[in-house]
Amino acid sequence: QVQLVESGGGLVQAGGSLRLSCAASRTISSINAMAWYRQAPGHQRDLVAIIRSGGSTNYADSVKGRFTISRDNAKSTVYLQMNSLKPEDTAVYYCYISPGYWGQGTQVTVSS
Repeated sequence: QVQLVESGGGLVQAGGSLRLSCAASRTISSINAMAWYRQAPGHQRDLVAIIRSGGSTNYADSVKGRFTISRDNAKSTVYLQMNSLKPEDTAVYYCYISPGYWGQGTQVTVSS
């Protein structure tokens, strides 16, 4: 019934920035956490960033200082601001909301 719609992906040069958005098609009540994952071809899906109900955040070591996760609980929306992008950031990015909802993925490609 609920779908997560992602936007903001695309092609960017190394050193550039992108902002990903993930919005629920219907309001989700009692959200405990929101997160972003990514997966490159031939690799496992890894956690990139998470924000919990109390506002605390955690980031993968590879993106600390470059990526920022934020939320709008009233709109059941989560964002990922990505700065100083590197070719190694190239992947399909998936959002997740704790009741068990996944986005369908958006491609991010960073060229050198």
